[in-house]
Amino acid sequence: MGDRWHIEVDRSVCIGSAQCLHHAPDAFRLDSARQSHPLSPDTDATEPVLQAAESCPVEAILITLAGSGEAVFPPEE
Repeated sequence: MGDRWHIEVDRSVCIGSAQCLHHAPDAFRLDSARQSHPLSPDTDATEPVLQAAESCPVEAILITLAGSGEAVFPPEE
């Protein structure tokens, strides 16, 4: 079984670019205020979800390992 990720979107940073929807339409949605939300905060680790986080122009998507909370994206400096 693969890793499980916890996904959060920092709504104070999200600008509604919808890049996350472009890369991972099964993982994110935009609300009426054009703010991104993960469809399921805890999900299997997948390349599209990582691409969505990496493509966010303001790095509003935070991914951690479910359980440990270890940073996946953005990586710790």
